Amino acid sequence: MKLIRLTHPTSHSESVERAIDASHPIDWGREEEPGGARATAQILLEDGDGQTLMDALQNLFREEDDWRLVLMDVEATLPRLSAPETPDTPATKPKDKDIAMREVLFEQVSKDSRLNTDFLVLTVLSAVVAAIGLNEDSVAVVIAAMVIAPLLGPILGFSLGSALGSSELMRKSAATAVTGLGIGFATVFVLALIFPVNLESGELIARTLISPEIVALALASGAAAALSMTGGLSSTLVGVMVAVALLPPSAASAMYLGEGEFTEATAAAILVALNVVCALLSAQIVFAWKGVRPRRWLAQKAVERQQKINYAVWATLLAILFGLGYWISG
Repeated sequence: MKLIRLTHPTSHSESVERAIDASHPIDWGREEEPGGARATAQILLEDGDGQTLMDALQNLFREEDDWRLVLMDVEATLPRLSAPETPDTPATKPKDKDIAMREVLFEQVSKDSRLNTDFLVLTVLSAVVAAIGLNEDSVAVVIAAMVIAPLLGPILGFSLGSALGSSELMRKSAATAVTGLGIGFATVFVLALIFPVNLESGELIARTLISPEIVALALASGAAAALSMTGGLSSTLVGVMVAVALLPPSAASAMYLGEGEFTEATAAAILVALNVVCALLSAQIVFAWKGVRPRRWLAQKAVERQQKINYAVWATLLAILFGLGYWISG
C-alpha cells in the first residue's frame, strides 16, 4: 500500500477531490490549515493505484508552485482490508500491481546511478577481486567480485532514461557506467603490469569466447535488471547477473592487454561491448512492455519514435559485435 500526502491551495479542493475519487482510494481525508488558504489531503491507496492519481495531480498543479506531494510506503493498516469478491472488479478497476510508480523508479535509479566515492571504491575493489579470481582460476572469487560490483544502477539508469525521455538521466548514467568500467579496467591493467598473469587460467580464457549462450545471458541480465525495478525482485541478485556480463570480461581484457596479448584483449573487450548492448536492449524492451513511459502524451509519442530507433541501433550493434567477436574468438 501507498500513502500520498498532498498539501495544496484550498482553491483547488474540488478538483483534487475529483482526482482522488477517480483513483479509487482505500481511504482518504483532508484538513485545512489555520486561515483556510491551504489544505492537506492524505490518501491511502493499494499498490498499483497511485500512478493515475499522481499524474492527475501533476497536471492539475503544473502551473502552480504552492503545493507538495509526498509518497510513502505503508507497512500495515488496521482494520485489515478484505478484497471485494465481485466479478466486475477487474473491469471497473483495471491495474497492474506489479508496476512501480514512475516517480519511484526515477528517484531510485537516479540515486543508484550517482558517481560518488562509494561507487568508485566499490568499482576498484570489485576489479581487484575479479583480477585475483581470474588469475587464480577461482570461480568463487570471481563471484565475490560480482557481488560487490556496482554496475546495476547505471545500466538501469540509461535504460529508464530512454524509456522516460530523460536525456539528463541518460547522460548521468552513461557517464557513471563509462567511468566505472574505465576505472575498473585501469585498475586491473596496472595490476597486470606489476604481477604475472596466469594465461592458462580457465576463467580467464572463458572471457575471450563469444557464443550464443553469452548473448542469451546478457539479454537475460538486462531484462532481469528492469524487472527488478518494476516488479520488486532482489536487486542484489540481479546486480550479480549484470556484473556477470560486464565485470569479468572487462578485467580479462585489461589483464591480456597488460601481457601484450592483443587478440585476446580485443576479444574480451568486444564481449564487454556486446554485453552492454544486450543488457540495454532487453532492459528497454522490458520497460516498454511494463508501460513505463512519460506522463504527457506528446512526450510519449516522441519516446515511442525514439525507442524504435534505439531498438534498430542496438540490434544492429548486437549483430555486428557478435559477428566480429565470434570471428576473432573462433
